[in-house]
Amino acid sequence: MDAGDKKKIRRECVALLRAAGCDEAVVKHCVAVAELALEVARRHNRGVDKRLVFEGALLHDLGRARSHGVEHGFVGGEMAKELGLEERVVRIIQRHVGAGLTAAEAERAGLPAEDFMPETTEEKIVADADNLIDGVRRTSVEEAVEEFKRKLGAGHPTVKRVVKLHEEVQG
Repeated sequence: MDAGDKKKIRRECVALLRAAGCDEAVVKHCVAVAELALEVARRHNRGVDKRLVFEGALLHDLGRARSHGVEHGFVGGEMAKELGLEERVVRIIQRHVGAGLTAAEAERAGLPAEDFMPETTEEKIVADADNLIDGVRRTSVEEAVEEFKRKLGAGHPTVKRVVKLHEEVQG
C-alpha cells in the first residue's frame, strides 16, 4: 500500500463514517487508531494485510453512529454488511471491542450468542490499537488495563484478555 492508496482509503472510509452519522470525535478516533494499527502492521513480517488493517481500523467504530454501548461492534458489523463491505472488514468491526467478546458475554450484552473474539492477526492488531487510543491520544497498555478495571472491575476476564492480546500483537 503506497501513500496514494492510503490517502484514498482514508478519504473513502472517513466519508462512510460521516455518511453513517458518526460525529467528528469518532472519526478522529478512528483515524488515530488506524495510524497506530498501520504502524504495528508494518512491524509484522508475517504476511499481514496492511490495507485490510488500515481499512478495518478506520471503520472499526462505524457502529457508534447508532450506539455507544458494547454492542457498537456488532451493530457496526451489520451496517458494514448493509454497505456491502467485505467479510474480513465486517469481522474486524465485530471483533474489536476490548479484546473480544465470548459467546456468553455477547449473549449477556443482548447480542447473538456468537463468539466475537479476534482471530486473525489483522483483527488482533486493530483491537489492540483501539485499546491503546483514548480519544485521539496514545496510551500505554497499563493505562488501558486500568481503564478496563475501572469500567468492568479488576476481576473481569476482559482485563486479562487485553494484556494477553497486547503481548501477542506486540510480540
